[in-house]
Amino acid sequence: MNVAPMRGGTAVQDHVALAEIELCGELIIAASAAAGRLSFDRIDEVLRVSRGREATPRPDDRA
Repeated sequence: MNVAPMRGGTAVQDHVALAEIELCGELIIAASAAAGRLSFDRIDEVLRVSRGREATPRPDDRA
């Protein structure tokens, strides 16, 4: 197994990975507190995603 060399410390921090782990944790907390499945809107709210950035419609948005 190859490990990235450490400079001046004992831990390597990947800020992107840490942010993803935090968002996953928030999503798990929201899912465990919900009575049923989370809606796409609730997932977006938890993950702080803007609908304006979305290029394709979601299955629940079809008319």
